[in-house]
Amino acid sequence: MRYVSTRGSDPVSLDTALVEGIAADGGLFMPTHLPIFAESDFSASKTIIDVAEVMLRPFFEASSLAAELENILAETFSFPIIVTPLPVEQGRASLLELFHGPTAAFKDVGAGFLAACLTRLEGDAASPLTILVATSGDTGGAVAAAFDQRPGMCVVVLYPDGRVSERQAQQLTCWSDNVLSLRVRGAFDDCQTLVKVAFADEDLCARYRFSSANSINIGRLLPQATYYADASLRHHREHGNKPGFIVPTGNLGNALACIMAREMGLPIGPIVLATNANRTIGDYFENLKWLPRPSLQTLASAMDVGDPSNMERLRGLIGEAEILRERLGVVSVDDSQIEEQIRRNYEDFNLATCPHTATATYAWRQLDAQARVADDWILVATAHAAKFETIVEPIIGEDIPLPIELAEMMTRPSRSDVIEPDVSALAAAMDQYFGN
Repeated sequence: MRYVSTRGSDPVSLDTALVEGIAADGGLFMPTHLPIFAESDFSASKTIIDVAEVMLRPFFEASSLAAELENILAETFSFPIIVTPLPVEQGRASLLELFHGPTAAFKDVGAGFLAACLTRLEGDAASPLTILVATSGDTGGAVAAAFDQRPGMCVVVLYPDGRVSERQAQQLTCWSDNVLSLRVRGAFDDCQTLVKVAFADEDLCARYRFSSANSINIGRLLPQATYYADASLRHHREHGNKPGFIVPTGNLGNALACIMAREMGLPIGPIVLATNANRTIGDYFENLKWLPRPSLQTLASAMDVGDPSNMERLRGLIGEAEILRERLGVVSVDDSQIEEQIRRNYEDFNLATCPHTATATYAWRQLDAQARVADDWILVATAHAAKFETIVEPIIGEDIPLPIELAEMMTRPSRSDVIEPDVSALAAAMDQYFGN
């Protein structure tokens, strides 16, 4: 298996795609082809690790990591992925709980997988590999946790100053000396642009050997596709139906992983993208013009993206808007609707949901009655509600207990510096911190 840029540069190995993160031409790596599976290929797969090993084995062909795949997956899925049925009156609906990892967000899966791979590839390097990551809330904490104290690895986390919750900020700033946390004066898109500019800076790249851990890195998408495969296989075996998925999305990585799983032949029905008030994707489907714009600040902060990077992959894989809107649904959800969903989820299901998960439940409730009955639905729960206590607790009128991992994290000392969204400011902060 080889990997090519969405902009057409020469194919590279998986090892190179993982380490470089972004292609030299500025594009994003995708496999030259997607393997196609039959359900019978997974007949002996009893656990999510079994499913992942079958599904990901073709992607590791000719990789130096092929012999380590089983161990990499054991590290990645060291916590449970749970599907919980919801008590609905008609049809079937379940919650795919992806928040049982060390930082209580779905990104623990992709970050853990990437850390396990890169440590094996680069952990003994004479000069450290520097993971440069932009985050709108959850990615940075997951990446910092995954790479914390890993040999041969440094991490630089860029997040928008004042646009993440206090608990999210703590998770971004409470790590060891190999992690530098920087508050950027601007929005997530400024952080993401700063990452891309830094990757294009030859002098800075030479000093710090950059790699990416955002969903622009193919190493984030591959393991995420496996939990959609596992959940759909289990559902199909039990109920005989292909479940539809409703996926909260910002930078389109998690949704793209679901789409890739369906393209590979997994028993997945309709896919609906749930966005917040950042309507770039919805407007594209409606107006057929891709018009990125500055992001808006919303309650679902991890989805505050006005220029989703993975749209470049999605358009290359499936096609332009005329085709995409025939294959996918999209629902945009504003803050007032998010608040109402948090309230209704607690009243109807006795379930505290984070603002991002609330966009999925809103999209599900917007389905017409026939679609809700005819199709089984799996709603993706991307983060634990306790990470957003200042939003959720006043709405439901209850305190949300912290998961053990989060409670411990809240006791650690934290540190961060603030910078302008400028590559020279980034370089100065890194030089001072890492002593270059």
